[in-house]
Amino acid sequence: MSSLSPPPVPMELHAVNRRKLCDSLRGHLSSSDRPLDGFVLLQGGEEKNRYCTDHAELFRQESYFAYLFGVREPDFYGAIDVGSGKSILFIPRLPEDYAVWLGEIKPLSHFKETYKVDMVFYVDEIVQVLSEQFKGSGKPRLYLLHGLNTDSGNLSKPASFEGIEKFETDLTTLHPILAECRVIKSSLELQLLQFANDISSEAHVEVMRKVTPGMKEYQMESMFLHHTYMYGGCRHCSYTCICATGDNSAVLHYGHAAAPNDRTFEDGDLALLDMGGEYHFYASDITCSFPVNGKFTSDQSLIYNAVLKAHNSVISAMKPGVNWVDMHKLAERIILESLKKGSILTGDVEEMMVERLGAVFMPHGLGHFMGIDTHDTGGYPMGVERPKEPGLKSLRTARDLLEGMVITVEPGCYFIKALLVPAMENAKTSKFFNRETIERFKNIGGVRIESDLVVTANGCKNMTNVPRETWEIEAVMAGGSWPPVATGNNTTK
Repeated sequence: MSSLSPPPVPMELHAVNRRKLCDSLRGHLSSSDRPLDGFVLLQGGEEKNRYCTDHAELFRQESYFAYLFGVREPDFYGAIDVGSGKSILFIPRLPEDYAVWLGEIKPLSHFKETYKVDMVFYVDEIVQVLSEQFKGSGKPRLYLLHGLNTDSGNLSKPASFEGIEKFETDLTTLHPILAECRVIKSSLELQLLQFANDISSEAHVEVMRKVTPGMKEYQMESMFLHHTYMYGGCRHCSYTCICATGDNSAVLHYGHAAAPNDRTFEDGDLALLDMGGEYHFYASDITCSFPVNGKFTSDQSLIYNAVLKAHNSVISAMKPGVNWVDMHKLAERIILESLKKGSILTGDVEEMMVERLGAVFMPHGLGHFMGIDTHDTGGYPMGVERPKEPGLKSLRTARDLLEGMVITVEPGCYFIKALLVPAMENAKTSKFFNRETIERFKNIGGVRIESDLVVTANGCKNMTNVPRETWEIEAVMAGGSWPPVATGNNTTK
């Protein structure tokens, strides 16, 4: 059961996003003495079949198009008049037999009302409509989306259509401006991100309660997906679920087709579950680590509490103006100090930091922007350079924090043989390892703790609500309530 239900989605959210883009684009054009006319034109996502078959894969809208228009159907185009801010949707002209196989063919007025845009036409009318709507001189100018995604290395696909040669096209102006618009979230966006977090937090707790040794990893994935869809209306997941146990928890992106969450986990294993539901395109990204039998061993507690201390320390330090690279280093330092205190490492922590030993135990970045994509845009705009050192080069942003950013905090500590063995043999780093103790921990796998934070004026707010302290996790897995229920002056655990 759930105390939650899917909230209504106001299309004003996307109108706000369009106004934000127009304001930013006009400011840029004015500063470079360019005319405030033309159109932003985006092509929505296209429905794809599975290879050569007629099986249509479940469609999810292209993210920039979703951000500006909120459209869930495939094969649309969307335009925004730069001068007036008016919005236009172009919908596919469907064949008559669509009504037989796929449902009612809705009129243009339906989409105007549903998506709260100013005008709706058919895709085959793009040339005529934009030519008639253009108020400037010469060929109408189209600002098309073309630029690099700094997480994937892939390029955005600019809109194309029959007759585009009748327009002047600009492939460089739009992408950096629109990518930056997505970095700072509106209050309406934050409401959806919070719901995605609420239902996903609840699902994580539900999985904790139902886990027992002897199950398959994919059963945990199934329970999570069921809960977020059944009670949250999340038809899509934000990313492929990572349900790792035992040694698998040291595989950072476990759960892919070649490692499909299919191990039978055993009494004494740690589980690392990285899963997030998506609601109306907006993501959540939560990781919980816990013992599958409901009781932490002393060794598991040592690693878990090292990561938890790093997680909590970063959250306490976050506020506008703080640099994300510094936050990553803070997390590294705390984990190294904890490993030294636990006799896994020995020597001077400052020297370990210089030798980048933290990257051996946490090779990924501390966190990433999150929004309409799990790894959201804007991590490395013009002028922000990616660090080159081990660990730091994996950071998905190196920016200073700003109010309204949403970013994950996800420190981890892993015993990855491919990294440990070379480090223990390296002349500069071998001296830091207590080999006897390392041997005891090498099969523990790894721990990651991940929450989703929004940067506020004076600090940050944690949107994720799951048990984090070891005693909280053990209490929930033993049947305790979450959140804990207050009774008088006490709180039941």
